[in-house]
Amino acid sequence: MKKIILLGPPGAGKGTQAAKIKEEFGLPHISTGDIFRANIKARTPLGILALRYIDKGRLVPDEVTIEIVRDAIRNLDSFMLDGFPRTLAQAEALESISDVDAVVNIHVDSAKLMKRLTGRRVCASCKATYHVDMLDGGDACECGGELIHRDDDKPETVEKRLAVYEAQTRPLIEFYTARGKLINIDGDAPVERVFADIAAALRQLS
Repeated sequence: MKKIILLGPPGAGKGTQAAKIKEEFGLPHISTGDIFRANIKARTPLGILALRYIDKGRLVPDEVTIEIVRDAIRNLDSFMLDGFPRTLAQAEALESISDVDAVVNIHVDSAKLMKRLTGRRVCASCKATYHVDMLDGGDACECGGELIHRDDDKPETVEKRLAVYEAQTRPLIEFYTARGKLINIDGDAPVERVFADIAAALRQLS
């Protein structure tokens, strides 16, 4: 059984790697982003509250997020946390909720993250994701749907998201390094190489 955290800035590829880890190791994937998006879509009180912060490029308050995670992992012997913790307060709270075996930190240079995120386009119909570098000047998805530039991927919003990460989440690297639980992974390598590095590190866990 393994209990791990995926750590890394927006655009580092956590979602892609989480899917691969889940398939390879069978770990339940607990994504606070997915939980918030589901509640926003359903217009629940939690979703409405979360949207007030997300629309401003801010993090949802710690006390709300901590209780969501506490409930999600309450009866789990193994899990993979994606998007939590994002602050030291969340990390400290998690220690009182459950032990964690390892923290996988996917690192990518900030300039490369800006290029990745601001160049992303999403199909309005099927939600497929593209990057402008691969479009050859086209503006339509394979399904025929229009490709749009989401507000989340516009330069000013990306800069704010990365700044929030640096200010509030980067200190977690020192927090988990001090506890001997941090595993650094080069996220600028090809997707399969990144996963191979993560898988090798996780297989070494007792």
